[in-house]
Amino acid sequence: MKLQSTLTALTATAALVSAAPTVQKRQAVTDADILNYALTLEHLEYTFYTETLANYTEAMFAAAGFNGTFYNNLMEVKYDEMTHVNFLTAGLIAAGATPVAACTYDFPVTTVMEAITLASVLEGVGVSAYLGAAALIMNATYLTDAGSILTVESRHSAYLRSSLMESPFPQPFDDPLDLDEVYSLASQYIVACPASNPPLPVKAFPILELSPSQAMPVMSNQTITLLTPGYVLQPEDGATIYGAFIYVTGPIFVPATAVSGGFTLMVPPGINGQSYVVLTSCDTEVTDDTIAAGPAIVEIMNPTPPI
Repeated sequence: MKLQSTLTALTATAALVSAAPTVQKRQAVTDADILNYALTLEHLEYTFYTETLANYTEAMFAAAGFNGTFYNNLMEVKYDEMTHVNFLTAGLIAAGATPVAACTYDFPVTTVMEAITLASVLEGVGVSAYLGAAALIMNATYLTDAGSILTVESRHSAYLRSSLMESPFPQPFDDPLDLDEVYSLASQYIVACPASNPPLPVKAFPILELSPSQAMPVMSNQTITLLTPGYVLQPEDGATIYGAFIYVTGPIFVPATAVSGGFTLMVPPGINGQSYVVLTSCDTEVTDDTIAAGPAIVEIMNPTPPI
């Protein structure tokens, strides 16, 4: 089943139709592409922490309930992200490739709490990004390097989650995201990039977001509303749109019901922590050809099953 979409301004419509997929193959992804993809994310994270620590003083963190130890640890996280940027940049130059430069960003935070919440989200996305890209890396040395960064990003994520009174390790497996799924999330904070940057083999899907009226975390079997801001996703010929929750063993599909401004769906069992859901035209696989919108980020928390 192939997705055909037309998105225009506020009256946009994306159509889902049954058809033999006509796949336009993009050029094979190289290790240099993967390193630049990772560098793009590291630039974003480093800039975010640089701006956050410039905009909010240690006293402001303390007033928000985060002590000096947390503030110093956040400085360490910033240092780690800077080191990742320098490391990947040097590796690309050594390989004869052009490293991407930092872009201009817009982070929607106005308080310390909003900044720490977004930091936790970005670190979680970083973990899923490195995990999802690992299978594409051909060079064994690069794979080890990426794995070394992944473990540090995971520590960042666990620390920030714990500081927000969330489980630092909410489930036994982390969720892998592919290049386009990650870029769809990251691009929401990117305003513009230098024209001299080498192009990345990625594209952004239409934005999908959890309704702001939805309190988080949510639980399994709870109905949530996902919004499609600025466009309408309309199935053709009675086709069903599904929500697909990304999971390491494969996506978990649930039917999505169209409502004003988006869709409702039920959170399936078996998923916890920072989770990702896309809208798709297919209930057997999630590919770039079947994704209609997303991912949206949903924080899910269920009681730990008895041992």
